[in-house]
Amino acid sequence: MWNDIETTTDYLHFSVVSKTVANLIIESGDNPISIGVSGSWGAGKSSMVKMIGKDLNEQSGEDNKYIFLEFNAWLYQGYEEAKSALLQSVTRKLTEEMQKQKISEDDELGKKFKRFLKRINWFQVSKLALPLLAGFIPGAAPVGVIANFANAMKNSWNNRDKKSENGEALNTAFEGLIPELENLLKENEEITEPVTKQIEEIREEFEEILGQLRVKLVVLVDDLDRCLPETAISTLEAMRLLLFVKRTAFIIAADEQMIRNGVRAHFNGVELSDGLVTSYFDKLIQVPIKIPHLGIAEVKVYIVLLFMELEVRRGKLEQKFFSAAQSKLSSMLSKAWEDDITVNKIEAVFDDSTKTLMKESVLIADQLAGILVNADNIKGNPRLIKRLLNALEIRKKVVNFNGMTLDSGVLVKMLLFERCASEGAFDYLAKETANAVNGKPEFLQKLEDSLKNGEKYEAPDATWNNDFVWNWLLIEPKLSGMDLRPLLYLSRDKALSFAAYDELSAEGEELLAALKKVKNGTYMKDLVESIKSAGIKEAEKLLKRIISLGRNEQWNANILFAAVHITEAFSELGRNLVSALYEIPAKSRKAPIIPVIADKEWAKDMLKQWYGDSETPESVKKAISQNTQRK
Repeated sequence: MWNDIETTTDYLHFSVVSKTVANLIIESGDNPISIGVSGSWGAGKSSMVKMIGKDLNEQSGEDNKYIFLEFNAWLYQGYEEAKSALLQSVTRKLTEEMQKQKISEDDELGKKFKRFLKRINWFQVSKLALPLLAGFIPGAAPVGVIANFANAMKNSWNNRDKKSENGEALNTAFEGLIPELENLLKENEEITEPVTKQIEEIREEFEEILGQLRVKLVVLVDDLDRCLPETAISTLEAMRLLLFVKRTAFIIAADEQMIRNGVRAHFNGVELSDGLVTSYFDKLIQVPIKIPHLGIAEVKVYIVLLFMELEVRRGKLEQKFFSAAQSKLSSMLSKAWEDDITVNKIEAVFDDSTKTLMKESVLIADQLAGILVNADNIKGNPRLIKRLLNALEIRKKVVNFNGMTLDSGVLVKMLLFERCASEGAFDYLAKETANAVNGKPEFLQKLEDSLKNGEKYEAPDATWNNDFVWNWLLIEPKLSGMDLRPLLYLSRDKALSFAAYDELSAEGEELLAALKKVKNGTYMKDLVESIKSAGIKEAEKLLKRIISLGRNEQWNANILFAAVHITEAFSELGRNLVSALYEIPAKSRKAPIIPVIADKEWAKDMLKQWYGDSETPESVKKAISQNTQRK
């Protein structure tokens, strides 16, 4: 199994970019610089940021001293917590550097730093309600006497029947809080300048402190696009206070589109043009860096290295052989534009024993790379590739525990189909397998034979009429002549029961006829109750029929409303309907279906994804905005 955390080990040939960015920071000298590392979810932004820090550290010399602050905005999910946390993290890092350089509070620099801390505290005093409220926020972690008071208030609220004990606890906590408040307010009295002047003073003192310490502060901000809009904007606002100060470098990892959406959400109710949203973000970023899109060569090497890493952890391969192979494969990628990276070229970097150990893995990588780059549901995304391989390892263990024998290539091929094919395409395969003699569907034999002979691909079903399925059929090993029932047994979380695969009972047939008559906006409570009485198994079969009808009729609002009747009877079937709706191409999404599902819990994540998708028609986005706000 492979973990899903960032790494400084270069599996994806990112070192070219990370070294370039590190060099830009070094060349900037004392001048400030802000760099945005942009990429979609799972593209490797966090690893890129880690690698930049590592390369910067390795390239720095005596004249270039850096102190690094890693700030993960995702850890702070309240508006003010993120802002306060970033400022506190910066002051804590500077305090550590002061101690390293043995600068006392009585030194001129020590006194200047103390004034700087007072100004930062002034910001905290102005938001004094925050630490008090933090005691009521799940996951927040206030500290000190303020935390004691907040916790006493929280306990009092949670245990309202214990009035005597609560009163005593609150009094004790408040007595401890008074000196803290007095100190903070006393410090605040010394600061009489207006806010704008205070901000200027903070920036000037911050710059002077860094100059006298002779260091450059490099702030690595990660996971900004995972945050709630309030947290993301709060972090950006805190950064803006310190941004473009001499001897600073900010490296911000985020999905640019997610941040833009966060800006819109933060200023909800304010009409913002695309230009204004872009301007807000672009003013913070001097150097935009896009995570490189992985090609076939990169994905091929990535899979090989992942399998090698697994063998190292299993004790079957020494680390030195992994490191040597990684270095050679990285060099090979730098010239991939000249020539293809073939199986023979990959195997040539191994010694004989490693070649034997990695033979199957190299073949799997060679077979999968092309389709993993081109499949719409994966598009070469490193995190999704890793998850696919994790699923393979789990599947292999299940096979072993069940006493079954299945080739890894076959397992990978079926996992790919589960991940990338539509629900309808998977259902067709399951149905044909269930009806075939010995689980060997004849249509697969015909398809594979025709493709082998160079004949034109003719889809056996509308759900199989797409490029992914065509490419999938070409992947080795071929599945024709195989009993596919074991594979579908392993995939039973997606496939329905083989028995009576799609046969409705007499009652089910009547319900289907009634569902076909449903009109958009006409809610039939009696029909929902009848579906409940039929049971979830029958409802699941009904939903499959309605979904099939929806695909054929381009998901008009009537069909969707009929499907919603089934999910009203059994809400857990909402995920089945969502899977089908995700099949709709972005440009084919229709506004009239939005009001039908806008208030459904199972549809919320999908509608968010549609709204954030640049290819979704504006009419659909408007409908989502209007209906979700109204609900």
